[in-house]
Amino acid sequence: MNKFIRVSVYSALFCLSAGSIAVETTKTAVELPMLEQESQHSASAKRISSHILRSHYKPIKINDDLSAKTFDRYLRTLDYNRNFFLKADIDKLEAYRLSFDDAIGQGNLSDAYAMYELNLKRRLERFNYAISLTDTDFFYEKKGDAIEFDRKEAPWAVSTSELDELWRQRVKYDALNLKLAGKEPLKIKELLKKRYKRAIRRLTQTNSEDVFQTVMHSFARSVDAHTSYLSPRGTDRFDMEMNLSFEGIGAVLQSEDDFTVIRSIVPGGPAELSKKIKPEDKIVGVAQGDEVFEDVIGWRLDEVVELIKGPKGSVVRLQVLKGASESNAPEIVKLTRDKIKLEDRAAKSETYVPETGPFQGQKLGVINIPSFYNKLHVDVRTEVNKLKEQNVRGIVVDLRGNGGGSLTEATLLSGLFIDQGPVVQIHDASGRTRTEKDTDGVTYYDGPLTVLVDRYSASASEIFAAAMQDYGRAVVLGEQTFGKGTVQRHRPLKRVYDLYNNPLGAIQYTIAKFYRINGGSTQHRGVVPDIQFPTPIDPEDWGESQEENALPWDSIDRVQYDTVGNATSSLNVIQQNHVKRIQQDPEFAYIFEDISRYKLDKDKKTISLVESERLKDKEEAEALRLKRANERLERNGLAKVESLDDLPEDMDELDPFLDEAANITFELASTGIYAANVPASAK
Repeated sequence: MNKFIRVSVYSALFCLSAGSIAVETTKTAVELPMLEQESQHSASAKRISSHILRSHYKPIKINDDLSAKTFDRYLRTLDYNRNFFLKADIDKLEAYRLSFDDAIGQGNLSDAYAMYELNLKRRLERFNYAISLTDTDFFYEKKGDAIEFDRKEAPWAVSTSELDELWRQRVKYDALNLKLAGKEPLKIKELLKKRYKRAIRRLTQTNSEDVFQTVMHSFARSVDAHTSYLSPRGTDRFDMEMNLSFEGIGAVLQSEDDFTVIRSIVPGGPAELSKKIKPEDKIVGVAQGDEVFEDVIGWRLDEVVELIKGPKGSVVRLQVLKGASESNAPEIVKLTRDKIKLEDRAAKSETYVPETGPFQGQKLGVINIPSFYNKLHVDVRTEVNKLKEQNVRGIVVDLRGNGGGSLTEATLLSGLFIDQGPVVQIHDASGRTRTEKDTDGVTYYDGPLTVLVDRYSASASEIFAAAMQDYGRAVVLGEQTFGKGTVQRHRPLKRVYDLYNNPLGAIQYTIAKFYRINGGSTQHRGVVPDIQFPTPIDPEDWGESQEENALPWDSIDRVQYDTVGNATSSLNVIQQNHVKRIQQDPEFAYIFEDISRYKLDKDKKTISLVESERLKDKEEAEALRLKRANERLERNGLAKVESLDDLPEDMDELDPFLDEAANITFELASTGIYAANVPASAK
């Protein structure tokens, strides 16, 4: 049940202390909810702690140490970039640091609710101040003016004036981005006021479940990196995915700062078929059909999702900022909603035929596997047979971006490429180890095989890649993988005898670790490719090793298995040829340039607020894109263009990593190590 307190929207003066706010009242007021724990939350908290104590893979003690971790994570969630709380607030909140263990065990989260309420008040103050700055005529050529976008380790502001300066920078940054996107001054002020008022409206819509979800997720993540609490709404989404269908555009969204960001695209959905939306794009506006766009910067993620969702056949238009940019003008993308079946994530194959080079005209099979879903191995077996009928010289299994899924399917998929034998070891909380094996005695494809991975390939992807590598069955190519070597269980919190008015959520918690058949863990380390492709990210700066409270790397005994192939003798020559090719390939020259640029900029924590500097950066980036585009056109015998807007719409998007994986696979086929076809009995 929520109660309310009345606070001014356009308050100009604030007298802040660690525990109270004095507000100058004006005509317009907003009601902030006084949040109270609901009856079902006490039971949920007790059940979550009970599950973790009884069933988690690692021994858990709910004590002051875990309490402190939960407090720190909860505080980071409330104010990740240290833009809202004052140091005096933090000093006061420190009193709660060691109380979270008892609070969760007893199901009494009043301290967490008090912290959340104070955060709501501080956020309201900051958004009010932002609104008061929207009429400012900013000077955009103030030398050295910049915003610090990464403040997660910065000192807490001591005074209101320090916070005011941080928010002056933020409002100026928002205004400059709109100016660079071509907005007129009056429109900029209008959009910013609307944005900050929308943020205030989001505050008023906060409910008790929001608090409970935040604190319990902080608690779960303090146990280990893949233990989590799912709210009732999150549980519904989980169930929807298990039922394999929904209606929408086929994009997975996440919230980053004030933006709704495309995390991934569902294969076969309207977003993917449009070819105009990609991961990391930001949705900044949504319109139904031909209606006027609504600016959605600063909206709650679930509000944006509700706008984008809709019945099959209806039209939604999106304003999209491409990639990591926040300063370019948004593109408008029109999509017709459809029924999205998660079967559309099914594995798909294509025949790769190079038009030039030493393997010109030869056929190669590429099987793209987006996730490890139920019956994946059946689909892949079908695709393998299609490719064999086309007499491909080899197959590339593309696992880039594949975050995993069913562990059983990882075993069954591996079994398509080996006769029989162990695939993965699973070590549970009781100390027992079992081995998942392929036992059918049939190899469905024994020809040349490579596995293409990247830093996003995780979990079941790593099981398959590791098994192929350990058996010597395939050459693994790409980036070092994510390094998730743990197994989770999903458990609803609801009981059949519950009589609560509101639903309960669910918990996912770690129950086991999996290990390679050679005894090593993929946890933290992932799978190191046999041939590594250029990458801007150092493996130690990415993946599971960067997750707080991640379980450590270790190893267990190797199981007995016999290798089925050995490309070691040929790998040195293939590696040398790979290096020569990418050094001469203009597309890899671009990649090397981008890597150098990334490494120069990766430690920067500020963005300039000087318009001329930002314009220069923008113009240089566009000039570089145009230069590369024209070089590509020239290499294909096509006429150059004057601007990016003039590029041919049907210009193919290049994938130099897949091209190079194909080159390596063709070379592997030329060694004669693997047979080109399998016996008819294996079909």
